[in-house]
This record gives sequence, structure tokens and C-alpha cells, in this order.
Amino acid sequence: MTTEQIACKIEWIQIPAPDLEKARVFYSSLFGWEIEEYSPDYLIFKSGSVQGGFSKDARPCDSGITFSITVGDIPETLKKVVSAGGKVVKEKTEIGGGFFASFKDPNGNTVELWSEQ
Repeated sequence: MTTEQIACKIEWIQIPAPDLEKARVFYSSLFGWEIEEYSPDYLIFKSGSVQGGFSKDARPCDSGITFSITVGDIPETLKKVVSAGGKVVKEKTEIGGGFFASFKDPNGNTVELWSEQ
């Protein structure tokens, strides 16, 4: 990898989570993310090659940067999202070479799901 490629790598994602415990339970049970406490106001997560944190001080909003989580079965994952306290925003929809859907997590963040099938 060149220095330029390393410099452009996305290193960290911060997710607003006024209720840290809801975020911990939701993302660890639904996606298997490893989550640990950094401080009383911040949790750190790992998901594959991506890591980041949940900030108690950041506030969710309906606009801004979003991210997608790859899953094997979007409809099944959306059922689990609802069972875990989230809300479906957009059902499975075909898009160039795959499918996507979106949901709101228990803290109000909009997140997308992605699947090739």
C-alpha cells in the first residue's frame, strides 16, 4: 500500500448514542460487534476491519454521513432490527448489483443494510 492509499483509508466511525447501553445491546446482539467501555461517556466497537465508537455526547440526526452494513439476508436482519428496538425506514430495494434497506437504531441513527442477494 502506498502512503497516499494509507492516508485515504477510513479509520474511525463515531455513532451518536445518547443511550450507550441501548447501542451496546443492539449492535452486539444484531451484528456481533465487539464493544467495550472506553469511558462512562464512550464505547469502542470493532466490526471486521472497521472500528469506531459510540458517543453519549453526540446527537443523532436524519441527515449527514451514513454507512452500510453487509448482511446475508436483509429481510431476516430487518426482523431482528425491529425485535431489538429499531425501526425499518426502507424495505429491501434493488440497486445496482445488489440490494439495500435502511433502519433507525434505538438511538435514532439511520443505518443502511447491503446484500448481494
